[in-house]
Amino acid sequence: MPFRGLSAFPITPMDQHGRVRTDELAVLLRRLAEAGVDSVGLLGSTGSYMYLSRSERLRAIEAAAEALSGRTPLIVSIGALRTDEAQALARDAEKAGADGLLLAPVSYIPLTEEEVFQHFSAVAGTTGLPLCIYNNPATTHFNFGNALLQRLSGVPNIRAVKNPAPSAAEAQERHRALQSMVPADFAIGYSGDWLAADAVLAGGVAWYSVIGGLLPEPTLKLMRAAEAGDAAEVARINDGFAPLWALFRELSSYRVVHAIANELGLTRADPPRPVLPVGAADRQRIMAAVATIQA
Repeated sequence: MPFRGLSAFPITPMDQHGRVRTDELAVLLRRLAEAGVDSVGLLGSTGSYMYLSRSERLRAIEAAAEALSGRTPLIVSIGALRTDEAQALARDAEKAGADGLLLAPVSYIPLTEEEVFQHFSAVAGTTGLPLCIYNNPATTHFNFGNALLQRLSGVPNIRAVKNPAPSAAEAQERHRALQSMVPADFAIGYSGDWLAADAVLAGGVAWYSVIGGLLPEPTLKLMRAAEAGDAAEVARINDGFAPLWALFRELSSYRVVHAIANELGLTRADPPRPVLPVGAADRQRIMAAVATIQA
């Protein structure tokens, strides 16, 4: 099952018309495979999935499968407004070589819990791939409570959740509360880079990482320290990341990692409009923060 360890989420380089630059995407993905990340999360929020057409998402998956060549498990996000479209995206991902699916309850009309349950059940039954629940209330405005996660954990193929990481003070209690309600093999992982290592220390089995998609080596060191239960080493490594975490919160991680990818010469792609790239002064601040991270 691909929903364990460090799952690295790269940006999806595209031109101003929303066409994926597959050569640049391949460069990003080969770096991740060579670094030894545990999985790649393609077309997540960092990967601009909601800004891409179905055909461009498919081009991205095909390019990713070719670049990774089976070396690293590939998780593909399939969020869409309609259930039938999410099902079609799931079939596309399976056919193109994905190893797992990630699904968020994307909506325009706010969804009820029953609507979300029916949506996930329908999509999970579309393919034979394992599916991870993408709980991203800051974006979707829907928050999965433990009771709904317990119910969904009984649906065939739904095997994991990607939860927003709680504060360090709450992490152990909240993790154990959910863990007691779901099957032992249901993988509870976390996102929110500045809090995720502490959530792994508290028992989480996966870190779905934005910065891991761009700077995999130092991110892996932080993850491995957390997996080993070495709180002192986690704190030490996290200190180097702290300036970047502050900029993630201030400017959004989405804008920041696009800027880093450009500054490192890995891509020439800006975020899709209407999102604007950060200015020169912020780019300097971002790269100064990157310089504090130990590889």
